Amino acid sequence: MEINMNKIQTRDKRKGLTAALAFAAVCALLLAVLLWSVNQGSIHISGGKLLRGLFVEYDEDVATVYDLRFPRMIISLMVGAALAVSGVLFQAVLKNPLTDPGIIGISGGASFTAVILTAVAPGLFYFLPLAAFLGGLFAFFLVYSLSWKGGLSPLRIILVGVAVSTMFSGLSSAINSMGGGNQSSVASIVNGSITMKTWDDVNIVLYYLPIFLILALCFSGVCNLMALDDKTARGIGLNVNRWRIIISIVAVVLASVSTAVAGIVSFVGLIVPHIARMLVGSNHKVLIPFSILLGALVFLAADTIGRTIAAPYEISASIVMAVVGGPFFIMLLRRRGKYGS
Repeated sequence: MEINMNKIQTRDKRKGLTAALAFAAVCALLLAVLLWSVNQGSIHISGGKLLRGLFVEYDEDVATVYDLRFPRMIISLMVGAALAVSGVLFQAVLKNPLTDPGIIGISGGASFTAVILTAVAPGLFYFLPLAAFLGGLFAFFLVYSLSWKGGLSPLRIILVGVAVSTMFSGLSSAINSMGGGNQSSVASIVNGSITMKTWDDVNIVLYYLPIFLILALCFSGVCNLMALDDKTARGIGLNVNRWRIIISIVAVVLASVSTAVAGIVSFVGLIVPHIARMLVGSNHKVLIPFSILLGALVFLAADTIGRTIAAPYEISASIVMAVVGGPFFIMLLRRRGKYGS
């Protein structure tokens, strides 16, 4: 017994050390990518000059970078973190490791209602997150209800979600086409572009996303219990249906607000949680904060790569994520053939 306890303690210490190293590595990479992203353009500034210009004295180069690049960078960080955590939450409540808000149609529904509001009443800009949330919530319940057949099959969720996502994406593209494709705000939502984002867009993500990211952190213990089968969770006193709805709403808000600002971005909520689990394990008290950092890193890197790989032209971060995420999704499907039932 004592030998087994020592093995367990040694294993826990090893896991803790691995998680600490993973956090440190992601933080270091995030700082490096931030500096790399700041310097992608005609103006190049060092880290020291950036800090002096931001906090000590006025610098014209820093001021230009601050106005032109910082909104895009902040949106990339927040959207990446939100989509990653949304994926973690959906995977917890649906017990489906292949779930992603883009794949199961949440982003498509949010995009559709955001596009309608932008096309019909662009003056109601600050109501965009509410419209996107209603669309995302409708899409979630549509997918959930159509997938239910004596229980939830992961494969059914994916198939129904892809169908719903395709339908909403087609409707959004139709609205964009009816406007001649020249409405930049509508086109940016449809195409998943964050090229022309301003501080107004930053204000939207900062009003909503930090609050719901904090809520997700608060629900990490419940997410651990949701990973159990429903009968076991109910046996220890958890109201499974109530918590499934609450956590799902938080996940829908995170995905919908992100979609309202950055457009449809798939696979962030799929790739990041899987990589995070490999590095820090499945304990949501560690997994969620790590996914926040890793999601921010992945999406900022995708956006920066899109800005540089074909300069002076740009490839949107959503396309970069699709190119990377598509093969990753196929690999996961092949590894999890048991979900075909």
